[in-house]
Amino acid sequence: MANAMFRVDLRKHLLRFLTTVAVLLPLSLHAQSDSASDAAQANNPLADIKAFNIQNYYIGEFTGLGNATGNQFVLRYAQPISIGDTKWLIRASLPYNSFPVGPGGQKVSAIGDFDIFAAYQFETGKPGVSFAIGPQVVAPTATDDRLGSDQWQLGVANVYFNATSPIIQYGYLLTWRGGVGDTHGRTRISQGAIQPFVFYQLGNGYYTGGAPIWSYNFKNDSYAVPIGIRLGKVTKRNKTVFNFFVEPQYTVAHKGNGLPKWQIYLALNMQFQ
Repeated sequence: MANAMFRVDLRKHLLRFLTTVAVLLPLSLHAQSDSASDAAQANNPLADIKAFNIQNYYIGEFTGLGNATGNQFVLRYAQPISIGDTKWLIRASLPYNSFPVGPGGQKVSAIGDFDIFAAYQFETGKPGVSFAIGPQVVAPTATDDRLGSDQWQLGVANVYFNATSPIIQYGYLLTWRGGVGDTHGRTRISQGAIQPFVFYQLGNGYYTGGAPIWSYNFKNDSYAVPIGIRLGKVTKRNKTVFNFFVEPQYTVAHKGNGLPKWQIYLALNMQFQ
């Protein structure tokens, strides 16, 4: 019964996501071709414009959990701000998780922990090169404690993006966060992750590359190192840049159970110029 309910719930979330894409993507596909600058900046996490992202990870298999599957649907918003003469980027993310939990692999769906970071953007002196660092906060907003950390977390985020070439762009997002205050009997979080990314422009708004997240748990020494290959399309309509992509990922090295063994990452990212 639990498996059947999970599959129905997962289909609903995927259907909603694909319906949104079906409505918005045709508008962008009929728009004029993007400039090289739009295509190069479409995946820049430090782009100096507002952005709203609709992302989904379908996890087809977990390490050590047999045939269990899962899903994570993420809404993300990014807003550049100025404080005096300084420039910052605020990025907030809220996931909706559907994961197996407990010894029996029971499927549970709930809102996850809210994540936000503020990155101070340094003047690099090089056009096309962005570098930022700043604090990160994770709030225990999970509506089911089994799908959250049940503790506040503080950390740091560091982002580098190089778009000096209109053909190849690359960089990374590096984060670390640790639990603070009352952990309610849970293990105190100490989690690091690096997301290396590289993108190769194929022309006419199409591109390939990948942006997997490599994670490491400092408390139990577990880790996951996935790799992925992305196919994406960037188009522009009026003042909005649409970036739709799909990226299958496979974990080539791991330690520990409950980590994604293979997953499909797809998203519709929008930048509002």
